[in-house]
Amino acid sequence: MTNITKILWAIAISLILINSIYFSLKLKFPQLKFINIFKSLQKEEKNDKISAKDTLIMALSSKIGVGSLAGVAISIYYGGLGTIFWIWISTFFLSIITYIENSLSILYKEKDGKYQKSGPSYYIKKGLNNKTLSIIYAIIILITYTFVFSSIQNNTIVTLTTEIYNINQIIISLIITFLAGIIILKGIKTISNICNKIFPVMIIIFVILGLIVLMTNLPETGILLKNIIMEAFNEKAVSGGIIYTIILALQKSVFAGESGTGTSAIIAGTTDNNDFKKQGNIGIIQTYFINFVVLTITALIIGTSNYETLNVINGIELTKYAFSYHLGYFGEIMLLIILFLFSFSTIITIYYYGESSLKFLTKNKTSIAILKILTIISIFFGGIINAKIIWSFIDIFVALLTIINMYAIIKLRDKIITKMSKK
Repeated sequence: MTNITKILWAIAISLILINSIYFSLKLKFPQLKFINIFKSLQKEEKNDKISAKDTLIMALSSKIGVGSLAGVAISIYYGGLGTIFWIWISTFFLSIITYIENSLSILYKEKDGKYQKSGPSYYIKKGLNNKTLSIIYAIIILITYTFVFSSIQNNTIVTLTTEIYNINQIIISLIITFLAGIIILKGIKTISNICNKIFPVMIIIFVILGLIVLMTNLPETGILLKNIIMEAFNEKAVSGGIIYTIILALQKSVFAGESGTGTSAIIAGTTDNNDFKKQGNIGIIQTYFINFVVLTITALIIGTSNYETLNVINGIELTKYAFSYHLGYFGEIMLLIILFLFSFSTIITIYYYGESSLKFLTKNKTSIAILKILTIISIFFGGIINAKIIWSFIDIFVALLTIINMYAIIKLRDKIITKMSKK
């Protein structure tokens, strides 16, 4: 990580912490009051629009990707088991940011044909009256997610597939690109429908595997949970390492759940739901599910393996080792299936981040067609280039998005508190 990236992340994390604590106190901890949302989601009727439930599935599909499998592995490897504890703590406070992002997306959304559109670009422009900053945010989203993030998702699928089956990278990348391209060309409703089909399957498979590992390693799991808490407060952590561990935990939490980047608002803004508190609660649910369920299961699978014996490693290799350690070759195959579902659903969903941002920048319909073609091309080439190049861009751009979005939320604090404090 370069010095510039470190500085950007230091600013981003400081702003997230300040906002999280401030709004938690001012709004009286909505993180504790989200449970009634489930009854509301069950009552929703199916139609040709995007429901609040659809946005929850799409948001989870876009966020549960490589970071959920590889990011937590990196956290454990470099920050120790104590990182997991601080991810849990940070998740509680980070969820208030997603709550606010989702709520703002409803307050500032616009019509987009028979659907809706919104996101930070819209509440920066309309709420802050800052057109320049809103354009900068939209451009960074366009670059970061539509091209860079989709590339790393495909790159990880291709890398793992070629390692297990020794198939040519170009062939795998072509297959992924072709499948994603068909869905992307059809638009947001098709993306939503596919996510609704993929998401239950990938989560059921993942949770079952996690339970198998948990049940076959009960004594080790108990010791692991104890070590997670102890290492968060051990002598080494208290003497200075705790700062690094907390920063790493926060950074990985942001990467996994995207709380603070504003991307949740882009998905939330597609719904025909006008209840901003309901949409805010959906933001809390998605943050909790990703970090408390998916990341924790991954952490347990890795933590109960012999991961300390490995040297020079990247995240997905460590996760692959853990699955293989517990389940042998079957574990590697299941990881590949899970990774494919996680990454593929992310690829098709985050494309919409770019489309929404482009619609904010221009009303030229031809530009959307060009964007789709360029996205498909970038997905293909992302599968075969060096992943380090991609990650270096992601680190910088995600930090920039977070800083801009956090600045906007701070500036909108009076409107947020006034509106969201009403019953």
